[in-house]
Amino acid sequence: MAILGIDIGGSGVKGAPVDTVGGQLLAERFRVPTPQPSDVGSVVEAVAQVAAQFEGYDRVGVTFPGVVVEGVTRTAANVDKSWIDAPAAQLFTERLGVPVSVLNDADAAGVAEVAFGAGKDQPGLTMMLTFGTGIGSALFLDGVLIPNTEFGHLELDGKDAELRASDRAREQDDLSWEKWAGRVQEYLRHVEMLLSPRLFIVGGGVSKKSDRWLPLIEIRTPIVPATLLNNAGIIGAAVTAEQAHGHPGAIAVDAGNQS
Repeated sequence: MAILGIDIGGSGVKGAPVDTVGGQLLAERFRVPTPQPSDVGSVVEAVAQVAAQFEGYDRVGVTFPGVVVEGVTRTAANVDKSWIDAPAAQLFTERLGVPVSVLNDADAAGVAEVAFGAGKDQPGLTMMLTFGTGIGSALFLDGVLIPNTEFGHLELDGKDAELRASDRAREQDDLSWEKWAGRVQEYLRHVEMLLSPRLFIVGGGVSKKSDRWLPLIEIRTPIVPATLLNNAGIIGAAVTAEQAHGHPGAIAVDAGNQS
């Protein structure tokens, strides 16, 4: 049976069935706008609308833009506050009629990159960072996810790091690529000092323009762009659902064991 991956974003909810062995979509993505307001009931229905476009799946993985602990959404930075402490996995499972696993969106993107992309077969500590509206982070030790890190909220120069170094900050402050790369470099050096990772993988929309700014970054740690781009969340959600073995809720995913 196929596994369905659904990615809840700030502007859209998109999904597709996934080949969790090869890390590829089995059909064209279907997308609906994220409801406004993005309250619990409206988003559950949007997810159901996406799921209804596909048949033949027995499990679903869903990404969420916030901290997810055992299937419960603990934070809601870019969606309605009604999601705080909502039993998301239970709600999606009841609505879709199949087991649903829920995990943080950056964690899902990282799972996909570690299973099939830039982080495949990487030993030691690997860190995925997504630069977009904010800065999302996903941390892996020998391919095993350490879930719900929030390293985008480290303090830099007295401010939340994502207020200075996210892609949105680049646009809002009308920064050149050189100026923005300087901020990103400062942020990455701070993370290096704290964690000493073996590899940085950078994702988010700005990763598609990595040739404009990655060569400007001077840090000790190797840094590479993500390879799965906008499909990473969908693929990572499906891999998580597969490894959850039908038990709802987010789990520590050993993406390194994917063949």
